[in-house]
Amino acid sequence: MTTSRLEAFSDGVIAILITIMVLELEPPHAANFAALRPLLPVLGSYALSFVFLGIYWNNHHHLLHAAKKINGKVLWANLHLLFWLSLIPLATAWMGRAGAEPLPVAAYGALQVLAAVAYIVLQTTLIAAQGGPSQLAAALGGDAKGKLSLLAYVSAVPLAFVRPWISIAIYVSVALAWLVPDKRIESRVADDENSAS
Repeated sequence: MTTSRLEAFSDGVIAILITIMVLELEPPHAANFAALRPLLPVLGSYALSFVFLGIYWNNHHHLLHAAKKINGKVLWANLHLLFWLSLIPLATAWMGRAGAEPLPVAAYGALQVLAAVAYIVLQTTLIAAQGGPSQLAAALGGDAKGKLSLLAYVSAVPLAFVRPWISIAIYVSVALAWLVPDKRIESRVADDENSAS
């Protein structure tokens, strides 16, 4: 099986999730800047989730670009990831409407933990599907950035019950760390293509 259908399906799901999130935004009821103030938490939550979905979309694309084949296990691992990502609009709306309240902020973090674990499962399953040493396994290496991100999310969940703003700062920090494009896969694929020609 090739990766193109899996990638197209996943792209469509992520695009729908972003659309759902933006449809949740309500315009201000007045035509002044004061009317925007109550919407700031909702807009901030939306922006953070938009970035997270964009990061997953970007990394998912690179992951599948480096994979040469997939199997049924990969399909299920991908659906597992998409399940957790599909809950992001719900967590986003809850955190945005509630503001920096402990339970919604912790729930948002728990969802990030589950999505990160699902992404690691997808990576592991994809590597196994390649059979033996692969371009993908070499490109990912130990994935320290992914593991540190997961650790940050895990620490943010209980911290939300102490100081929700610390957890939100952790979520933003992880997002900022991933905004810098991860060149491991791109550079490995380019190196292998150059050496093959």
